Amino acid sequence: MSKAGRSSAERCDALIIGGGHNGLVCAAYLAAAGLKVTVLERRSVVGGADTVSLLNPKVVRDLDLTRHGLRVVERKVSNFLPTEDGRYLMVGGGRTHTEVAKFSANDAARLDEYGERLGAVADVLRDLVLETPPNAIQGSWRAALPELLRAARVGGRLRKLDMKQRRELLSLFATSAGDYLEGWFESDPIKAVYGFDGVVGNYASPYTPGSAYVLLHHVFGEVNGKKGTWGHAIGGMGAITQAMAKAAAARGADIRVSTAVREVIVEGDRAVGVVTEAGGTLHAPAIISNLNPKLLFLKMFAAGAVPEEFRERISHWRCGSGTFRMNVALSELPDFTCLPGKAPADHHTAGIIIAPTLSYMEQAYFDARSFGWSRKPIVEIVIPSTLDETLAPAGRHVASLFCQHAAPQLPNGESWDRHRETVADLMIDTINAYAPNFKAAVLGRQIMSPLDLERTFGLVGGDIFHGALTLDQLFSARPMLGHGNYRGPLQGLYMCGAGTHPGGGVTGAPGHNAAREILADFRRGWLRRVA
Repeated sequence: MSKAGRSSAERCDALIIGGGHNGLVCAAYLAAAGLKVTVLERRSVVGGADTVSLLNPKVVRDLDLTRHGLRVVERKVSNFLPTEDGRYLMVGGGRTHTEVAKFSANDAARLDEYGERLGAVADVLRDLVLETPPNAIQGSWRAALPELLRAARVGGRLRKLDMKQRRELLSLFATSAGDYLEGWFESDPIKAVYGFDGVVGNYASPYTPGSAYVLLHHVFGEVNGKKGTWGHAIGGMGAITQAMAKAAAARGADIRVSTAVREVIVEGDRAVGVVTEAGGTLHAPAIISNLNPKLLFLKMFAAGAVPEEFRERISHWRCGSGTFRMNVALSELPDFTCLPGKAPADHHTAGIIIAPTLSYMEQAYFDARSFGWSRKPIVEIVIPSTLDETLAPAGRHVASLFCQHAAPQLPNGESWDRHRETVADLMIDTINAYAPNFKAAVLGRQIMSPLDLERTFGLVGGDIFHGALTLDQLFSARPMLGHGNYRGPLQGLYMCGAGTHPGGGVTGAPGHNAAREILADFRRGWLRRVA
């Protein structure tokens, strides 16, 4: 990867703003098709990623990420949930039925049907992940016909569902995660484990209508060919994007770090290039953004360059996932009261959920709305060093704390800079209540409030999904009706980030889909190569 400092009059075929995972995936596909591709990344490294499940297997195969160093190891169990009465629930690894039966024999008996019902819907929607949504357009029948055909293909997939499954799909899109799960189960722990997926990156109560879809969104993934499995990339959080960067570079993409973009250049109704913070100018027939749509259209264009109606609507794009992140170095593994032991065990490899009930999660949301953060926070602890010994010295560990329901903007004009350390202390104390050695084991910590996430990674409001996964911000409406096909409101302008279909998570799917549409426009002659 090269640093900034190139000629001020460079040209390429495709210019990608942002070196996150979707930008790198898009770059790899475009470069493989013979285009001259340049990626501009503001930070000194390309973007990182966390635990693995949603990464699309087609992207893994097409980019040959394994050859470029990606190796994923599976968790020994999926989730571990301590309960308030001193017990625990462990899910995955062939133990789920036995574990759930500790709390409810009826719930254990319903697990298979639940999995089959949810899996059937997820399979159909998983097929749509790599599809370009039908685009709502105005104009002639000639223009509309391709979108009608696309809509027919989507309808054909949905017809695979029988009536019972279609009703299930409607429930998942329209109801809350809490109501959906309470229609299936009676015991709190299994509802909490599954319900956690409904609040991850979703600043809402688990009883907010539509949160059941967020639960479903997290079921789409697979690891090593196993659906619904979670794992870790050997080498740490950046291993996924490092492999993607190597794949893109091997195909000829030029990836430039420490090269921030200040403005997109517009001539007439066409995006034609960018100006960097250093004052350099680069031109290309295809300008592709991996940024949050709000950041792109409200910060990267001169006044009047984007149609006002579009700009006004994108200003209302809802961001803010309520996420507070911490990375900690540990002298020893957490010793849980409900399952004692500091020696590495299966539950240490899991996603450890501190949020014992749905009502606990709901109160956490209410607190965050009222006070700015939860008095009893939702925390997921992931300890990747239990599966990858290269991440820490022998006997030591690193953990990632994924904390939910910290307000994107604090009330009364308060700043996260003032309260960051207080909330970090609360997160650690919350874990310590379940594993009393945890606080003393923390050797060091890195704190990322929602404001820090925005400053460092460009995640507006700390939104890990680049926009809420609500019904009005999904599929053809992501990021806006009329622009759900990865094309912006200007000729030559494209979007490849998580603010497009199918949304957030480390999938690579938006980058894959955007590249397909961009290549189609080159074939049609709508875009012309510079060479």
